[in-house]
Amino acid sequence: MIFVTGGTGLIGSFLLRELQARGLAVRALHRGPTPPAAPGVEWVQGDLLDATLLASLLTADVTHVFHCAGLVSYAPQDEDALLQINVEGTATVVDACLARPGIRLGYVSSVAALGSPTPPPAAQAVDATRILDETATWDLGASHPAYATSKYLAELEVWRGVAEGLSAAIVNPSIVLGPGDWHRSSTRLLRYAHEEHRFYTHGLVNFVDVRDVVAHFLRLVLELPALPAARYILSEGAYELGDFLRQVAAAFGRRPPTMAVPTWAAEVIWRWEHVRSLLTGARPLITRDTARAGRHSVVYSGQKATAATGLGFRPLAETIAWATQALKTNRTAQPSVVS
Repeated sequence: MIFVTGGTGLIGSFLLRELQARGLAVRALHRGPTPPAAPGVEWVQGDLLDATLLASLLTADVTHVFHCAGLVSYAPQDEDALLQINVEGTATVVDACLARPGIRLGYVSSVAALGSPTPPPAAQAVDATRILDETATWDLGASHPAYATSKYLAELEVWRGVAEGLSAAIVNPSIVLGPGDWHRSSTRLLRYAHEEHRFYTHGLVNFVDVRDVVAHFLRLVLELPALPAARYILSEGAYELGDFLRQVAAAFGRRPPTMAVPTWAAEVIWRWEHVRSLLTGARPLITRDTARAGRHSVVYSGQKATAATGLGFRPLAETIAWATQALKTNRTAQPSVVS
């Protein structure tokens, strides 16, 4: 029996499909309305913070836990929720696993948990590209987005479990692309291009196909149980955000963005959005963290994962073609077009 959290999310939903294809029995936790019935999947409604419930769900026949649930947000009003869901929720999962010796845990973290890159040496160009791998260390003295902090602290909970005897593997995906909910997480980038917005910001952004995330995740957790506990970056490569949005718009047959927002303008906009959100209670369209995302030219290396699993990563063009075609086919998932 496999236990999965976050089975209704982008990664979790594709993970469930692959587990079903392998004929494995799955028990999946969900919070909202009960998802459609699926062969081999036992849906259980509940809260990730309910320690008693989790303990009851990790029965003696559960051999693996895939912890995919988590909150992705850069909105200031979500800071408490990020700590509750990502940190306390992971601690609860780890404790439940420790109570069942022999369980192997797979945790979906993020490249955000690696921390921000250090400034380049004075002799190096400011926009010089830096490569980050799993050896990157968290700078306790630096300022980090609340989301990044929550994923870093969640990883510490997994490492606490490992210190107490838990078998575990951590994957750190970059921005995950796939045909998911238009209004959630990384799929909103595809929606942004579909809606024909004119503006984009400068920056280098790293991407990975959701199918590759699932393939590496399953190999590391299910098929390579003898591997010692470690983290693995999952990322195909880094691309200019403007180029990415133009590729997506072309795949949708939409008008691409044409106007790059200068750095000073982005700084003004996020401050205005912050004030607007305070006055109206509405969620900001852009935050300080999203406005500044991608300014440092960083490439996250997935070489450790490919060496361990023997698997590669699909090129971005293939991922865009697949995801946009799937979203065009599923007309009910498409948002209204902004003129």
